Amino acid sequence: MADEEQENTEEEGGGGKSKLLIIIIAAVVLLAGGGGAAFFLMSGGDEAPPEATASQEKAVSDAPPAPALYVTLDMPFIFNVTGDSAHRLVQVEIQLMVRGESHQFMVQQNLPLVESALLEAFGKATVQQLRTAQGQDEVRQMAAESVQNAMEKAIGEASLNGCYSLVL
Repeated sequence: MADEEQENTEEEGGGGKSKLLIIIIAAVVLLAGGGGAAFFLMSGGDEAPPEATASQEKAVSDAPPAPALYVTLDMPFIFNVTGDSAHRLVQVEIQLMVRGESHQFMVQQNLPLVESALLEAFGKATVQQLRTAQGQDEVRQMAAESVQNAMEKAIGEASLNGCYSLVL
């Protein structure tokens, strides 16, 4: 009886080893296949064919511009303007229009530079300019160009699309 039990356990143990071997081989084959597929899909030319890059450039140029976002400066600007008979104080609230969240972030990160550029531009304004709508537009354009130039020097890219002000 003891001999029969040993034979039964040997037969069962032998079958378990072969099943384990088959499972290991299947796992190795699956891993090798997955690795090969990943290599095949991830490898390839780094450069796109010329016709593909041309169509991508066209798609980028046809893409609509990023949405307009506005950065409102918290405190109004108070500055002196020269007039014929006396100097006057002017208070202006400013909003800057940018395209895209990255430019909005850049303007907010460089607010001291932006405020300095705006004060420099507003310091060149005269009372006669601020009395007319055309003169106010000139000052607004001058302020936008000043901020644009300052941001270009600071971050190497133009980020401002407009400067809007309200003279109080």
